[in-house]
Amino acid sequence: MKTINDIAADNCRWQAVETRNSRADGEFVFAVKTTGIFCRPSCTARRPLRKNVLFFADPDAAMRAGFRPCKRCQPDKLAPEQQRVERITRACRIIEESAQPLTLAALSARVAMSPFHFHRLFKSVTGLTPNAWQKALRTQRLRDQLAQGEPVTRAAYDAGYQSGSQFYQQADAALGMTARQYRQGGERVAIRFVVGTCQLGEFLVAESERGICAVLLGNTSEKLIAELETLFPNAKLVSDDDGFAERVARVVSFMEHPARQFELPLDIQGTAFQQQVWQALRAIPPGETASYQEIAVRIGKPAAVRAVAGACAANRLAVLVPCHRVVRNDGALSGYRWGVERKQQLLNIEAGQRKE
Repeated sequence: MKTINDIAADNCRWQAVETRNSRADGEFVFAVKTTGIFCRPSCTARRPLRKNVLFFADPDAAMRAGFRPCKRCQPDKLAPEQQRVERITRACRIIEESAQPLTLAALSARVAMSPFHFHRLFKSVTGLTPNAWQKALRTQRLRDQLAQGEPVTRAAYDAGYQSGSQFYQQADAALGMTARQYRQGGERVAIRFVVGTCQLGEFLVAESERGICAVLLGNTSEKLIAELETLFPNAKLVSDDDGFAERVARVVSFMEHPARQFELPLDIQGTAFQQQVWQALRAIPPGETASYQEIAVRIGKPAAVRAVAGACAANRLAVLVPCHRVVRNDGALSGYRWGVERKQQLLNIEAGQRKE
């Protein structure tokens, strides 16, 4: 006998079938008892009656139950969208395995696509251009090398920087500080911060010389400051109520009205994978949500659902990088760094403003 959770899951699947939701392709297939055929959710064939439909986790399960694949939507093969994502996933692996930067022409040839279509597809899937993705990957490698105590010069060349001049042009901005400071845990980097109250509760906004580097939410100013100290253990933290009050006001205004544009510079520091996830989150329109699975597919790594959740948890820019818009596959709320109740509050605010 099916449980309440099983029934709820089947209802969500049926809704995907009714709307021919291509984003559900690959998550399950549905079979029709009267025809003996199974299809992917986006199949354009005539919809069956709900009472004649069974759901299976994958094509193999449907075939074991005696059903045969639909000739129109070919559910036993990769969906067109998944085929495109697979190409980008393959390109990402090629980049990761290459010790040298790869040109657009070389990358597109490796996956049998024209440079124009490859560039457009890569950006739509990952949120980054191939060149930006390679730079983010070099930054991640550099962070790893420096964190392990490697000398700066060796870390730069091991990370893939081709020359000292290229390294010094790019690494400082990518790390948010000099490589030597990063290797020392951010020592001597000055970070200004302000603590206050808004409709979401207590907040802390912090700024480095490159932009807003942290927006934290909580219940007490003491806990927020302690969290900031954990994030930047060796930085020089300066409480500054007047130095950037106007910029703090703009951050708070955006948190309370997230449908507006936010144009202040951000100091976003993270691994290449985290940068991909955060870029995908910022592409979700206010008032809408996406599942962890959908984000994983969008960045070209459909199996990395847990890693996507980890990147959301590592986000230190509340609302500016909207990890509150990510939900479970069934639409239910899951964990949120600053509390599930606050996540629901943010979604309610966005839903209300979208109706205005």
